[in-house]
Amino acid sequence: MRERARKILIVDDEQNMRIALFEALSRNGYEVAVAENGRMALDMLRKNIPDLVVSDIKMPEMNGIEFLRKLRQIHPDLPVVIITGYATIDTAVEAMKHGAIDYIIKPFSVEVIENTVERIFQSAPPSSAAGLVLPGVKKSGAVKSPRPIIGEDPKLKMLMQRARSVASSKATVLLLGESGTGKEVFARYLHSESDRCNEPFVALNCAALPETLLESELFGHEKGAFTGAINSKKGKFELADGGFLLLDEIGEIPLHLQAKLLRVLQEEEVDRLGGKGPIKIDVHVIATTNRSLEAAVKESTFRSDLYYRLNVIPLRLPPLRERGGDIEMLADYFIEKYSVQYSKEVKRLSVSAMYRFKEYEWPGNIREMENLIERAVLLSTGDCLELWDLWYDEEVPPDMFSNQPSADGAYAGGDLGGSFGDGVTLREVERQMILQALNKTDNNRTHAAKILGVSVRTLRNKLHEYRNQGVVD
Repeated sequence: MRERARKILIVDDEQNMRIALFEALSRNGYEVAVAENGRMALDMLRKNIPDLVVSDIKMPEMNGIEFLRKLRQIHPDLPVVIITGYATIDTAVEAMKHGAIDYIIKPFSVEVIENTVERIFQSAPPSSAAGLVLPGVKKSGAVKSPRPIIGEDPKLKMLMQRARSVASSKATVLLLGESGTGKEVFARYLHSESDRCNEPFVALNCAALPETLLESELFGHEKGAFTGAINSKKGKFELADGGFLLLDEIGEIPLHLQAKLLRVLQEEEVDRLGGKGPIKIDVHVIATTNRSLEAAVKESTFRSDLYYRLNVIPLRLPPLRERGGDIEMLADYFIEKYSVQYSKEVKRLSVSAMYRFKEYEWPGNIREMENLIERAVLLSTGDCLELWDLWYDEEVPPDMFSNQPSADGAYAGGDLGGSFGDGVTLREVERQMILQALNKTDNNRTHAAKILGVSVRTLRNKLHEYRNQGVVD
């Protein structure tokens, strides 16, 4: 069986460096993704694991050392190479102490990065857990949907039924919906339900790559097609031959590439950059967007003929705020997932936290919930997530503190005294709620805990914390 391509994540705030590293490593057969800062990289790494991370050490907001520390909390054993300048050798040594396995000093030649990466990969086989779901590099073979579609919402069930009915056709599917609604998960569900489920699933985020690289990634290139093209390379259409190709954020494709994409979809053949003739392909295409392509057509930023070609089977995924009955199932799923991943004992949300989950608007949809629960589980010390565990020491979302019941349904937020002002932190809201509950019950901790929907032990620990801080007597 052919060994899969190694996956590398490049983290650098300089676009020229990202492009140079991308091109150098891609032409050596690696699947490369890029992130322009540490926060973006961490978001990508929380989803899946590459075989190697190459990160600059001097970056704004989050430098390489801080990024490395946070990365180690998520993936303790992931190999990391640090890029540093002569003036920051001491910092590179510090990075090695934090788990970096090597460093490269600027300026360096292409051969240096190629040899460094090759040496690292020769010393260890590809991680079986690696399967980086990152912009522009995603590929899987005979794998069923990596994450189940959670929910019993009637709209969702209808969409799943419709998806099953078209999965084995070659009709182009256009997945619509707000950011974070699970469009890629749904695309993988289509793949798993089709007669191509044992064939490749390849994905490309059309917004994640510079325009100069997107054409080559889509259609491939021949040796010598442009400066730096020292080897021929298959594009995503060729890699997906016989299977599925997901074109994520299709609305971001530049106009000059839209005509070429339309021709590929119509003729079922692709022309590599510098190629001598078309190459026949057999691909089931799925496209996603969170934009209105109809509006883009009116604004002349998206071709109408390409829109009609993509919009054969439109499926619109509902936002999470319209799936109230699925909130608890999704929360339970993510709690179990990250409790296992981080070896935690978290079993559930508290009654008050679950109530807030069901009342909250979720502007970031499922992705927002997943990220919120992952962080809370990672930082948890008990088996139950309270509201303050989830929005820890941050500004409270505006719709998070409306009236709520306690475990027995007795609490109405208005009974504890008015509303909380804009910009108040969750810690302050928590403290005010606790003090108001104690005042209402004449300092009876058992009754106050019942009103708040927490245990007496939790209430006692919070009061002890406030006394140590000097905010209560």
